[in-house]
Amino acid sequence: MTTPTTHTFKAEVKQLLYILAHSLYKERDIFLRELISNASDALTRMHFEMLTNRAVLDPDAELAVHIETPETTGDEPKKLIIKDSGIGMTRAEMETNLGTIAQSGARAFIEKIGTGQLDPSDVIGQFGVGFYSVFMVADEVRVVSRSYHLDGEAWAWISDGGEEYRIEPAEKTDRGTEIHITLKKEADEFAQAWKLRQVIKKHSDFVRFPIYVGTERANQQTSLWRKNPSEVAADDYKQFYQQLTLDFQEPLATIHFSSDAPVNVRALLFIPAQREKNILAARKEPGLLLYSHNVLIQEYCTDLLPKWLGFADGVVDSEDLPLNVSRETVQNNRVMRQLGETIRKRVLRELKNISDNDAEKYEKFWNEYSRAFREAIATDMDAKEQVLPLFRYASSKSDGKLISLDEYINEMQEGQTEIYFVLGDDLKSVAHSPHLDPFHARALQVLYWVDPLDALIAPMLNEYQGKKFRNIDDAELELPEEKQEDEKREEETQTPEYDFNVLLGRFTSVLGERVLDVRASKVLKDSPIRLVSPKDDMERERQRLSRYFDKEYKVPKKILEVNRNHPLIANLARTLHDHPDSELAKLTIEQLYDSALVQEGLHPNPAEMLPRIEKLLELAVEKE
Repeated sequence: MTTPTTHTFKAEVKQLLYILAHSLYKERDIFLRELISNASDALTRMHFEMLTNRAVLDPDAELAVHIETPETTGDEPKKLIIKDSGIGMTRAEMETNLGTIAQSGARAFIEKIGTGQLDPSDVIGQFGVGFYSVFMVADEVRVVSRSYHLDGEAWAWISDGGEEYRIEPAEKTDRGTEIHITLKKEADEFAQAWKLRQVIKKHSDFVRFPIYVGTERANQQTSLWRKNPSEVAADDYKQFYQQLTLDFQEPLATIHFSSDAPVNVRALLFIPAQREKNILAARKEPGLLLYSHNVLIQEYCTDLLPKWLGFADGVVDSEDLPLNVSRETVQNNRVMRQLGETIRKRVLRELKNISDNDAEKYEKFWNEYSRAFREAIATDMDAKEQVLPLFRYASSKSDGKLISLDEYINEMQEGQTEIYFVLGDDLKSVAHSPHLDPFHARALQVLYWVDPLDALIAPMLNEYQGKKFRNIDDAELELPEEKQEDEKREEETQTPEYDFNVLLGRFTSVLGERVLDVRASKVLKDSPIRLVSPKDDMERERQRLSRYFDKEYKVPKKILEVNRNHPLIANLARTLHDHPDSELAKLTIEQLYDSALVQEGLHPNPAEMLPRIEKLLELAVEKE
């Protein structure tokens, strides 16, 4: 099709264009930031196309952005032209990229702006509506583009920001896209070179392609990562990061360094505030920008950092890498291995530095990225020694504060040789685990392992700093003796031996094959029962994971320990003494067992307990 066609914008796009054209005047210069960002994306795509394909239109054209301000006379409207030598667009691509917009993006933007609390300069780039910001300054926009394909034809897209746009054939001999803007009268300042350079300096100084205003380059000549860190201001890092990622939150950490040994490297890396990328993020895949001699050779290089550190973003530049390095060569290059080792050590060193000197910032990092380090233990045999010092846990004595393994060891009691931990679903439930009873009594600290992946990696964690890890649900757990007076007090409150043995027998008959054994507890203090793992149970940590992921999940068989000194157990034994066939006793035993499964994070469906709980309440009310 070569004839002009007219199209109607959808309702939400019309609303969006009306807001941009008539309502938003604060910091209108962001339109230039958005158009330059789009041009940079087109140039990046062209750069990578030409790495493997030279059969393109204008193969020797400089990858750059050119901004022109044509002369006008009298009352003629001022003009602005923004050109790039990027990948260009076909007619179909033009209609897709400019004629439509993601409805969710338009809707989200309109809702945010509608609150009146947000500056468009802060949010417009986050919703995929950046191109349309041009209508804040334009009476009419004409986009002329020619694809990089040798047989490509030029097309023009024209709109005045109203209800319609049209697409028609155009004249253009070179590759890329031109945006011809007829400026509104009140936006005449954007036809002045000084104003354009000012906006570029503010918003687009670190775009990695040259931006020319007339014949003069307007963005930085020197790449930020090739500067000495002492020469770079905090705002420069922030702007570079935002332009690189379109993440408008400040990064948690910035890592800027250079080194010549054992390999030449200049790197500028960032740790984002959030692990999950925004759906409209500029960089949607993991990997670092890899440069050689300040020339981009790979946009998403995943060979420099292990997968579990893939959340780091930024730039690595090395003059030891050849410019013509291929993807296969990158993977097998000795320099790359040295680069990767250097980058990995520096990232971990920076995290260690933050953990030692800024506990609040590190807690934010750990809450966001702890899962990555658990994945490291599970997938990278060499990672354990590097990442375990960075682990943080709440504990039975930390009062909600996160502590390191080193802090735990420093606070160990004299003669303590093991690092105790308890597995659970969340901090609130694990803090009430019956397994903690003997540890509270002896003032021994226990780490709370409540991430699902803790259950996966627990078997892989044998020891740290010579101290063995020990799951406290172990039936063979041995602890220091308690004080004699405590033992004497317990003896005075024990349930009579005969009644207690009868009760153990009833537990056995009611629960049957669901438990391996029922026995008296030697350690319980404040809890009536607990479920413990038999000796050499190699699967107990994985049982919790099975509940989440295995449709065929079966409740594992455990040993049931009963606290003969607990009031509930004493009353239950007395009930059986007086009423051997008590239905209340049977229901109570069932409920105690199910409650213990819930505390262990092993119950397949806690809602199943509700009818029994209602029956127990009914019997309790009748008794009253």
